[in-house]
Amino acid sequence: MSELKHASRYKQGGIIIHYQAIKLNEELSKLNDNWSPQIIGEMNDYQFKIVKIIGEYEWHVHPETDKLFFVIEGEMIIDFCDGQVRIFKDEMFIVQRGLEIKPSAEKECHILLMEPKSEGNTSSTEPA
Repeated sequence: MSELKHASRYKQGGIIIHYQAIKLNEELSKLNDNWSPQIIGEMNDYQFKIVKIIGEYEWHVHPETDKLFFVIEGEMIIDFCDGQVRIFKDEMFIVQRGLEIKPSAEKECHILLMEPKSEGNTSSTEPA
């Protein structure tokens, strides 16, 4: 997880609590590579990740978990075997577990993902 600057801290039970909003645009400006999600926060057993995408990613499945896509900037497409959804700025979409998907973006798109900590990238290859 990237080092975040925090305005104030409070230590409770050995845990440091930070009282600072996460500025998505600042975190996105640190990303150099497309299709390379970076963790910006955690909640319970979930991680919040930001990612820049352009072009097509390969077909893949998340068999054990749903996945949330929130478009911060731009427009993305998620292809399914039997359809497609376009997600625009300030919109989100939840992909149900077990569905085969192929995300893409015609122009650079900035996305916030939410997924369980145990869920990693399911692809070992570069985007198409």
